[in-house]
Amino acid sequence: MSDDKTKQEYIGNFIRALAEVEAEMLPYQEHRKDLKKSYVQNGWLSKDEMSSAIRAYRMLKNDEDIEQLLDMYEKVAKVPY
Repeated sequence: MSDDKTKQEYIGNFIRALAEVEAEMLPYQEHRKDLKKSYVQNGWLSKDEMSSAIRAYRMLKNDEDIEQLLDMYEKVAKVPY
């Protein structure tokens, strides 16, 4: 039964660590939300434009197919300034 106790300890430790990480992430999530809101309110980007930009960023970050990236770029590039 020591395995069960160890497993329970791991579960408890994991839950505590996860709660700490999520608590630390809250200010960043609020900052991201405020950043998006600011860009929309200032008329710099629409929600659709931000969504495309975020997709392009994630594709770059994940080193995804360049053709998909170019498709995303074309969508963003067609936006009138």
